[in-house]
Amino acid sequence: MAEPSWLTLLSAGALGFSVLAYVLLDGTDLGVGMLVALERREAHRQVMVLSILPVWDANETWLVLGGGGLLALFPQAYALLLPALYVPFLVMFAALVLRAMALEFREHVSRKRLPEAVLVLGSLIATLAQGLIMGTLLQGITWAPAATGGQFNGSGWEWLRPFPLFCAVAHVSGYLWLGSCWLYWRTQGPLQGRSKRQAAWLAPIAVVLVAGVVAWASLLNEHYAERLLQLSLLPPATGLVAALMVLFALGLRGRRDALPLVAALGMVVLGFGLLAFAVFPLIVPPALTLAQAAAGPRTQIFVLVGFAVWVPITLAYNTFGFSLFAGKIRG
Repeated sequence: MAEPSWLTLLSAGALGFSVLAYVLLDGTDLGVGMLVALERREAHRQVMVLSILPVWDANETWLVLGGGGLLALFPQAYALLLPALYVPFLVMFAALVLRAMALEFREHVSRKRLPEAVLVLGSLIATLAQGLIMGTLLQGITWAPAATGGQFNGSGWEWLRPFPLFCAVAHVSGYLWLGSCWLYWRTQGPLQGRSKRQAAWLAPIAVVLVAGVVAWASLLNEHYAERLLQLSLLPPATGLVAALMVLFALGLRGRRDALPLVAALGMVVLGFGLLAFAVFPLIVPPALTLAQAAAGPRTQIFVLVGFAVWVPITLAYNTFGFSLFAGKIRG
């Protein structure tokens, strides 16, 4: 495989950062949205919605940066992924629109049940779609460089195979864990106690399923297995998992309510990093590399300058939103 240039590596880093930021931030919001289905008290559901209402739209900005960055920086990858994943992408975007409508209109209707049901449904469907997208990408996109000029030549239904479906379930468990940790941090009283119990039993489920995704992925492609089974990688990864779980447990037992969320976010970063390490230098497995998919140097420089401007602005906007609405929410 051809080694990617430093410019291509920088482009891949910018794209990966945008995707990871979206998963960490909006994944937490989607988890809270799904957890609304498990809460019977309207006052508690009100607090849950209020906890994400000021920040959800800013969190989705990272999805726009990631999608636009993929198109501009790696157009060949975009050309393969879009037709392969038309259905999951369209379903995800429709679900995110439903989630947005539910959050915005809930405060303006007397009967909350309908927008809350739409919120739960939109959050669940968007999460499942994101898991299907990730699983389909990892299992590989079929294409024929010589015969079709590098175009997708699959059926478009590869996302219904067992591995993507398993990734979708893992996504749901991971986002639910993030959502419960967020609520434990932002709420108090009975709702915080309920969130604490949910986080405690969701943690092992999420960790096992994410580990299952990494292990199953290593069986799909020899390239993944060779990189993941490096002896120099396994000990620090195992140590980080243990340290994060200890941090999570200490957070639930102590008075530092943000620690469980920090641990859960750290686990997501670790899982994302392992999968990215396994796939590198591919961008669309099993054969398309970063070097092959990258745009020309001038395009990359132009887009990266845009990233250098907008990423700090988006981070500042996110930080301002979180700081402005920080603290416990009182129902």
